[in-house]
Amino acid sequence: MIVVEINDPLWTDFVYACPSAVPFHHPAWTRLLADCYGYRPLALALAGEAGQIVAGLPVLEVRSVFGNRRWLSLPFTDYCPPLAVSDEVRGKLVAGLDAVRREAGVSRIEVRAALDGPKTYSRSNYVIHTLRLEGGPQAIFRTFKRTQVQQRIAKAEREGVTVRRSRSLSDVTDVFYDLHTRTRRRLGVPVQPRRLFKLFHQSIIETGLGFMQLAYLHDTPIAGAVFLAWNRTVSYKYSASDVRFLRHRPNNLVLWQAIRWAAEHDYKVFDFGRSDLNDHGLRSFKSGWGAEEEPLTYTEIADQPPKRSLASQDRALAGLIRRAPPWVARLIGELFYKYAA
Repeated sequence: MIVVEINDPLWTDFVYACPSAVPFHHPAWTRLLADCYGYRPLALALAGEAGQIVAGLPVLEVRSVFGNRRWLSLPFTDYCPPLAVSDEVRGKLVAGLDAVRREAGVSRIEVRAALDGPKTYSRSNYVIHTLRLEGGPQAIFRTFKRTQVQQRIAKAEREGVTVRRSRSLSDVTDVFYDLHTRTRRRLGVPVQPRRLFKLFHQSIIETGLGFMQLAYLHDTPIAGAVFLAWNRTVSYKYSASDVRFLRHRPNNLVLWQAIRWAAEHDYKVFDFGRSDLNDHGLRSFKSGWGAEEEPLTYTEIADQPPKRSLASQDRALAGLIRRAPPWVARLIGELFYKYAA
């Protein structure tokens, strides 16, 4: 097992050569999170006889408020399994993770995928939805549920909602971020730092690794979404909306425009992202688009089973955020979001 820098050409070449790599494996996503939250980026890998990498996974070193170190692959990421040239090599990588963790003095390794190896602890609190982009946009459209999706797309178009691609940094850091803050406050969860979206524009949008779309009613921005797009997969990452305009169904139109673009540009998979197992409403919404639902398992490698946060604490924080002014939700995110990984 070797530890390499995330910018090492050996790692970049390996990731680009892996057909199973998803946008979250791209080094740009790892660097973005590292730059935003001050994490240390690296990759844990196995080398072949010629020195080339044959298996590995990107990792960020995260420190708790008390300074404890852990490796995550990757924080704030729905799905990021190890990459390998074969199942046999993947097994060797997984088998060596506990040893490299102990040697580095790291308390635990957390991987956004199912693993089976020494000292692994798994949990399956989520599902993931993926849509296969086959047959062209119109064929895909016909797979959507009629009342739940097709009619809502038509309603948005009929009522004058239009969707535009991001045109500038201010579209992301001002227009979308304002919608994002409102949405996160309504849900009772902390708001990611504004710099995350500045970095997303610089590292992802400007380099052609993703895009953002905004929905307008006349000249008023009412919804938006952010996507990663690489290696024939489009991943739906962040969405936001103004609750006053939800009756116009802007989110449905934003999603449809992204799916249609992906199909027209030879992408093969549209990833709707993860949902909590108990969030039946969101799961039903994603299934209405013809997406296939699969269990999503996360694994931790450690000496002891992981401890879970108390639901009562989460509910108390949600209540505080909903009642407080928007700047409070932003401040909590600025100060503490990096520890929520």
